[in-house]
Formats: sequence, C-alpha cells, structure tokens
Amino acid sequence: MKLILALIAVLACLPLAMTKAQAPVEAGWISLFDGKSLEGWKSNDEHPGVFSVLDGAIRASGGRAHLFYVGEDLGETFENFELKLKVKTTGGSTSGIYFHTEYQERGWPSKGYECQINNSGTDKRKTGSLYGIIDVMGRSPARDGTWADIVVKVMGHDITITVNDKEVVKYTEPTGVKRLSSFRGRVLSEGTFALQGHSPENDVFFKDIMIKRL
Repeated sequence: MKLILALIAVLACLPLAMTKAQAPVEAGWISLFDGKSLEGWKSNDEHPGVFSVLDGAIRASGGRAHLFYVGEDLGETFENFELKLKVKTTGGSTSGIYFHTEYQERGWPSKGYECQINNSGTDKRKTGSLYGIIDVMGRSPARDGTWADIVVKVMGHDITITVNDKEVVKYTEPTGVKRLSSFRGRVLSEGTFALQGHSPENDVFFKDIMIKRL
C-alpha cells in the first residue's frame, strides 16, 4: 500500500515538473488580457458597447470604436517589443491592431501604425498589412472563422509582421521619415496598443494577447 501511495505521489508531481521545464520558453512574456474581463483596457466608446468578452476572447462588434491598452497605471507604453495574439473574423469583417499609439476620444487613431485585419472584406489591403505603408494584396494569409496567429515585432527602426508563421511584412522606417495627410502620425516612437471596432456589420475576436519587451 505504501508503495502504491508513493507511486501516486511521484506521478502527481510530473505535470509540475513539466511545467517548470517548459517555463523558460515563455520567459519574458506578459499577458495583456485575462480572458475574463476588459481590465487594463479602455474603450473610447465612440459607439458604446462595441467591446465585450465572449468565450475567453475580446469581441469587437457593432460600430466604430477603439479599445486601448492602458495597463494598471492607465499610461503604460512600449517601444521595442514582440506582440503575439490570436484573431478570428466573421465573413466580410475588418479590424486592426494599432501599436505605438495613444488614447483618443474619436476617429481612427492618428498616432502609430496599424496592422490590418481583413480576410474577405472589400478593402484590398489584407490581414497582416502595415496599413497604407506596406500592404498585403491579393489573397489573405488568414481565413474567416479560423483563429489566426498574428505577431508584430518592433526593434529599433524595423517592423515585422507574421501571420500563421509566415512573414508578410518586413519594413525599415527611414530616418527622419515624414508622412503626408492622414498618415502623418505613422512613425515609430513609443506608445500603447489598440484594437479596432470598424463598422456595425463587423464581428472580430481577439485572444491570447501577449507582449514581450525587447
């Protein structure tokens, strides 16, 4: 009986040992979304109720609004980082992931870059585009109704975007670059992230949102 109890105790420790062995793989990564609430995020409520939590994911549906990551101190910013998350769209839906941006009350965020989310919508710029700067045209690297793995990495002047393990954008921002008109704020600096609610007919989901500072 003692031998059986000892064997059970050893087996019970195995999952813990495996977890400890796997821990270095995730070293340095921080979760930005707890899967249960919008704690740490702030919507500009241009259209109230656009963002909610459903089945462990942030849902963007019902109109234009942006959900900004504000952290615990309502002002957390990032410069060099690797952001990874999963995104799922319904047919025809469009959204975006902004970075190096900041909270604003209305309109499309004027500061920072946007990683486009659009698999089958009318916009020709498809998922993974560095919107208006380096655009992915033609067939989208992701599909509606299926979770896509998105990775955005910023290091110095370099931006890379990966969709489902395929690098779709590699861009080096020229020193002293200046943009025209509505793209004037599309420059690297530092800032936070924002998830986009685009228009009433769209339904987009985000989960497993993780960040690593570089």
